[in-house]
Amino acid sequence: MPSSSRQGLLLGLCAYFIWGLFPLYFKTLAAIPALEIIVHRVLWSALCGAVLLALWRHRGWWRELTDNPWRFGILAASGALIAINWLVYVWAVNHERMLDASLGYYINPLINVVLALLLLGERLRRLQWLAVGLAALGVAQQVWQLGYLPWISLVLALSFGFYGIIRKQAPVAALPGLVVETWLLLPLALGWLLWHDSALPPQTDFWSTSAAAWLLLTGPITLVPLLCFNAAARQLPYATLGFLQYIAPTLVLLQAVLLYDEPLPASKLLAFACIWLALALYSWDAWRHSRRYG
Repeated sequence: MPSSSRQGLLLGLCAYFIWGLFPLYFKTLAAIPALEIIVHRVLWSALCGAVLLALWRHRGWWRELTDNPWRFGILAASGALIAINWLVYVWAVNHERMLDASLGYYINPLINVVLALLLLGERLRRLQWLAVGLAALGVAQQVWQLGYLPWISLVLALSFGFYGIIRKQAPVAALPGLVVETWLLLPLALGWLLWHDSALPPQTDFWSTSAAAWLLLTGPITLVPLLCFNAAARQLPYATLGFLQYIAPTLVLLQAVLLYDEPLPASKLLAFACIWLALALYSWDAWRHSRRYG
């Protein structure tokens, strides 16, 4: 394996392992409401991102944005979607719904296929159609068993799917795109803090506690795996990157069952089985297609 590919593989593994271990991190903040966690995630991501942009070599990124102001609208939309994704994910982790979160990120690659079909005019191959059908069967089984839509899984999959579609169409590099997204969310985050000024009372010694340190770290913990992922994406074949993306939901699933004792009844296991089979077909088709045409 060439050295660049080895480096890309290590970076990709690093990104997905960090994402997969996020529950361990957010469980330390279980006493803080999910919305408040996301507000701080926006604040500290914006600050850390500003520092990184100051060190970034591509100096013309701001002029590229201001010369095309419509890109701010696109980043505002993608920022809203990623904020929804963060909020639902943190809420699920801290309300013993990690299995639902895991299922959502297993569904996400197949949602991407459907969105590419509907919005980008891409065509599906036969095995891709079969994979999408199996995923739909897994969701339908959950609806029948639960009596309602598995909303956490679907919101996570759809919000991240639409986020990816929007960012794919936006001619903005990954780092400035993410940072500007957080900057555009700053007015909402600051407004929330001002409106809920009792959330972190200034008269307490909150900022000397471990919870404050964990909140401050939400900035770098958001940016580091994203930077690793984008570096890996430039050095690895798409099919390889596609296989790596299943690491994160698998780690979340294992933590839910083995560490946090979330029940995995046969009905939910059947839904996972449908999704796993769909992903196996989808991955096999992607690998075969890349071998034939790559």
